[in-house]
Amino acid sequence: MTALMDQDQPLLRVSSVTKYYDLMIGCRNVSFDLWPGEVLGIVGESGSGKSTLLNCLSTRLEPNSGAIEYNTRASGLVDLFTMSEAERRMLMRTDWGFVHQNPRDGLRMGVSAGANIGERMMAVGARVYGDIRESAAHWLGRVEFDIDRMDHLPSTFSGGMQQRVQIARNLAVNPRLIFMDEPTGGLDVSVQARLLDLLRELVGDLGLSAIVVTHDLAVARLLSHRLMVMRNGEVVESGLTDQVLDDPQHPYTQLLVSSILQV
Repeated sequence: MTALMDQDQPLLRVSSVTKYYDLMIGCRNVSFDLWPGEVLGIVGESGSGKSTLLNCLSTRLEPNSGAIEYNTRASGLVDLFTMSEAERRMLMRTDWGFVHQNPRDGLRMGVSAGANIGERMMAVGARVYGDIRESAAHWLGRVEFDIDRMDHLPSTFSGGMQQRVQIARNLAVNPRLIFMDEPTGGLDVSVQARLLDLLRELVGDLGLSAIVVTHDLAVARLLSHRLMVMRNGEVVESGLTDQVLDDPQHPYTQLLVSSILQV
């Protein structure tokens, strides 16, 4: 994939972010810039700190030290944790999306697929029912969802279909940044493959930036321009995805890559 990295300012600037739980380190001294149109993969084994980092970046957790700045439309780079709670909530509704590993965590299970998307649009001011329904159908179509099932509850769908609805719900407000936490982790291999192709197409077509947390190096290779490898809460290697995976320099990265090759 080719990143769009000719803009003057990063979309997200992360400086020395550290989060710990009592005496246990979640992540330590993580720094990077994410540019408009770029997809960053974060990989590592369970417990490596990648989910802690993702939750800090998306303001679900507040780091103990460091800074996370977001390039807002109105004011440029602003430290997320100097914003008010209301300002951060608005950012989550408008500029950001979050795709959970378990789609049930990102959906309202008691309302239809179309209503899940309509609610997200109404949260940013949409009010005309016909327009909302038309837009919901459009986004469901973009994720290759059967429009005939638009009025059905998510509980009647397979895991792969639920994930498609969750993705459509996120995209309906035209965000600039999507966080993805193991987006295909709980799906069958055949479903994973098509969903990954779909995610890659959507991210490219819409010019989105994304941060993808995964333990699966194949997912990272397919989706990300750049890769960070985490171990014990620290970034041990980073670089262009193909460079890191084809010519790993750190012993831990070499071990990860070799374990995949031996399967």
